[in-house]
Amino acid sequence: MNPNESLFDNLGGAEGLHRLVTVFYAKVQLHPQLGPLFPEDITPVLEKQYQFLSQFFGGPALYSEQHGHPMMRARHMHVPITPERAEDWLDCMKAALEETGVEESLRSFVLSRLAGPAHHFVNTPHE
Repeated sequence: MNPNESLFDNLGGAEGLHRLVTVFYAKVQLHPQLGPLFPEDITPVLEKQYQFLSQFFGGPALYSEQHGHPMMRARHMHVPITPERAEDWLDCMKAALEETGVEESLRSFVLSRLAGPAHHFVNTPHE
């Protein structure tokens, strides 16, 4: 991990982040607790996730440019997100980071950055 670069750049810029999001959502779609929460046509979700993570990781502010302020918790209120599902989401991201060859120190840092938002989205006590 290069501390002089953004997470976006450390993850390989646009190409690396697109690859990560694609691998991640393949895992999400197969997950028994997460897959049913997403539409069959995952393409729009992939694009929004890419835009959000690009911005969140210090790259271009694509999400805000296209959709306004992220307000991610409010945008997810219609989805029953439990603490367990937040952990499942993080587990899928961890697996995607591993599969795409992200070095361990960067993986750990990315997961620590995503853990706060993942748990902030929780809006349902338990399944």
